[in-house]
Amino acid sequence: MRANPVRSPGEQQGLLAPYRVLDLTQELGAFCGRVLADLGADVLKIEPPRGDVARSRGPFYRATPHPERSLWWFVHHAGKRGITLDYTTPTGRELLQRLVRTADVLIEDLPPGHLDRLGLSALHEIRASLVLTSITPFGQSGPYSAAPASDLELMALSGCMSLTGDPEGEPLRISHPQSGYWASVYGAAGTVLALFHAGRTGEGQQVDVSAQASLVSAMGHAPMFWDLNRAEIKRAGVFLVGRTITGARMRVMWPCRDGYLNFIIYGGEAGRRTNQALIQWMVEKGMDVPVDLREKDWRRFEIATVTQKEIDRIEAVIGPFFKTLSKNEFFQGIIERDMLAYPVFTSEDILGDPQLEARGFWDPVEHPELGATLDYPGPFVRL
Repeated sequence: MRANPVRSPGEQQGLLAPYRVLDLTQELGAFCGRVLADLGADVLKIEPPRGDVARSRGPFYRATPHPERSLWWFVHHAGKRGITLDYTTPTGRELLQRLVRTADVLIEDLPPGHLDRLGLSALHEIRASLVLTSITPFGQSGPYSAAPASDLELMALSGCMSLTGDPEGEPLRISHPQSGYWASVYGAAGTVLALFHAGRTGEGQQVDVSAQASLVSAMGHAPMFWDLNRAEIKRAGVFLVGRTITGARMRVMWPCRDGYLNFIIYGGEAGRRTNQALIQWMVEKGMDVPVDLREKDWRRFEIATVTQKEIDRIEAVIGPFFKTLSKNEFFQGIIERDMLAYPVFTSEDILGDPQLEARGFWDPVEHPELGATLDYPGPFVRL
């Protein structure tokens, strides 16, 4: 047995502290067990003798001094305990079944029917209250259920790529693979609900997670526009569409002195307050702001009916101001003024973020096999 904890299982407390989870995931659902561990569950990572299949393929893995491991593998299995078990053999299956008798949850991302083919289809007969969480590209049934898929294929078939990129360019995939995270978070949420049901009834369930379906939430308001108006949202590059009945679009990404900022002309109480504060900030800095914008009553500003002409006029004033600021100056300014906006962080910015440091977000973990101590992202929530 070996462990790679951010917090040792004995120290973990939280929502799921009484529960034990068996983790058979390899790549697509690996983050699900990490979330459950962060919530306090005792997660036991069960690994094939030759290591996870995904370690030798895919966009996540790079060669390390210890090729059976990688930084991706370490962080996705942090907080878990680990054993090596070949459940494709009769002895391994018997050992897995013995573990199931003491477990509350088993999570896996094997192809649909794979457990049946291994002779492991009767897990609920061993433990009636077991929650079986199955994370696959397209779910347990349907025309694509047996098809494998990479992150690129999942992002494309979910529709996410149709919304990403410039209108005249090709559809784009987010650089770091996202589909496994969305599927794992849905898997963790479904697991918690199924545990609640099992606690009340003693009845276990199978949580069927489709990574493709999980990505619908990543598409923002586009599905709602189709459901309600039969309007198909198109990708618009650095602009946001769908906020108005006039068809006006607003810029989202702005260049600044040392990178990029995220700011959108919003409506509603928060947006009106932000717009007013931004104009006052520009005046304080001596920017050339037209009189009508200085005196504009933002309380009457309605984003739903704003015209493209008005948006363009406001943005023409905002853009030059943003170029005078660094990301840090912008960040400090929006905090001081209680504004709704964000700098676009690089990995280096995130590592040096004083807010994350003050919250104790980073967990240092010693790795004797690497001869180093690595800082891990902490739990996604603290209860």
